[in-house]
Amino acid sequence: MAVTAKDIMKRIQEEDIKMVDFKIVDISGQFRHVTVPAANFTEETMTSGIGFDASNYGYAVVEKSDMVYIPDLETAMIDPFCEIKTLSMIGNAMIVDYPANRPLAQYPRNIVLAAEKYMRDSGIADTMMILPEFEFYLFNEVEWKVAHNNIGLHIDAEQSHWNSDTEGTGCVAPYQDHYHIAKPLDKTYEARSEMCMEIEKAGIPVKYHHPEVGDAQFEIEPLLGKMSTMADGTMNIKYIIHNVARKYGLTATLMPKPIYGEAGSGMHVHMLLLKDGEPVFSDDNGYSHLSKEAHWFMGGLLKHIAALCALTNPSTNSFKRLVPGFEAPVTVGYATSNRSAVIRIPAYAKSPKLRRFELRNPDATCNPYFCYAALLMAGLDGIKNKIDPHENGWGPYDCNLFDLPEEEKAKLQGLPTRLEDALDALEADHDFLTEGGVFPEELLRNFIARKRRECREISAIPHPVEFEKYYNL
Repeated sequence: MAVTAKDIMKRIQEEDIKMVDFKIVDISGQFRHVTVPAANFTEETMTSGIGFDASNYGYAVVEKSDMVYIPDLETAMIDPFCEIKTLSMIGNAMIVDYPANRPLAQYPRNIVLAAEKYMRDSGIADTMMILPEFEFYLFNEVEWKVAHNNIGLHIDAEQSHWNSDTEGTGCVAPYQDHYHIAKPLDKTYEARSEMCMEIEKAGIPVKYHHPEVGDAQFEIEPLLGKMSTMADGTMNIKYIIHNVARKYGLTATLMPKPIYGEAGSGMHVHMLLLKDGEPVFSDDNGYSHLSKEAHWFMGGLLKHIAALCALTNPSTNSFKRLVPGFEAPVTVGYATSNRSAVIRIPAYAKSPKLRRFELRNPDATCNPYFCYAALLMAGLDGIKNKIDPHENGWGPYDCNLFDLPEEEKAKLQGLPTRLEDALDALEADHDFLTEGGVFPEELLRNFIARKRRECREISAIPHPVEFEKYYNL
């Protein structure tokens, strides 16, 4: 049953809520917010919205009309990190227009909704289910400085191997042997359990949490969810991870490669399609029990993978993770139970309704709405054009690609190695995204221009390793 404005007003009164918070998503995929005292909050606020300047959120808006934020009442939840009782809602950006507001096409939530509509209109499927895996690091200390005369970084985590001579209790994790370690070596268990409890309270079922390979690296994995719901869920999960970490005196980061020489953090995305509740990707006679539609979907992802990287891995740090030797996917291809290919088909997903594959290159620096919508659009393009991954030479690779002889590795197609290369690919290959008006052309132009400026800014800053290499030449 749909939540109404009257329901929200009743909840505010019955639960003695003091503040109502509107969370808005900027172009980078970060929450911003506006808070209204509950005493001044009315039903009209929920229907007329709150005005804002979209350019301050990174959107290059060509319309001259005012923008308003309209909350999605279905997302209402008590924010557990506010001392003053606060009801929080995510919502959509709208252009003020007579007689009714129109959705701002560039706003991330609207793009996900447009992608889902495009999928339904295609007749291929009516639901995309996804499962993103959240890998992250928890540190006790992090400090950085970028100044004219001082550029540096310091990170520390109690349980990390580098503290073996200072910790004094012997409770430090062996180097790159952190995977699934138990107490007392696992020192952040309570913090992660509380993260999972808060994620569940936010309406997102959790499969499990555990230590990952890298020192102080961990993973939280939810269950499969509808794409648009999980896009909001991704924002909430990241919000919860960061805030619970602070409660425990820790700091969390989901950046792809925070520590040199340690495993990077990805956000692998499992995906499947349903039509009338039935699986589109299942076929007992297909490779790894996947249907021809599943293979074509994979073909679309692999055909457009370089362009997708600009949206799934949109930071310069992303490409420090996508290197051989750390279980990171660097090869354009697919396989079953193989972590070295960019698409992995999990052998444990045996039920027809759960048969799926995961794309392993994305990371959590992405705007999840852009990321998930782009994956759907690439996959649908693959189905529409029957792009067969095997016929295109993308596998299946049922071997460890890292162990191939060098002459064989040289034949493989790799992912972009720099953000600049991914942006070049997106500039040249984005028609599949603009189909049906899902991704506005002006948004992609603006996104590419912003990211190019970011690349230029970062490349101009001297790096400490350059001093090690060149200072005394």
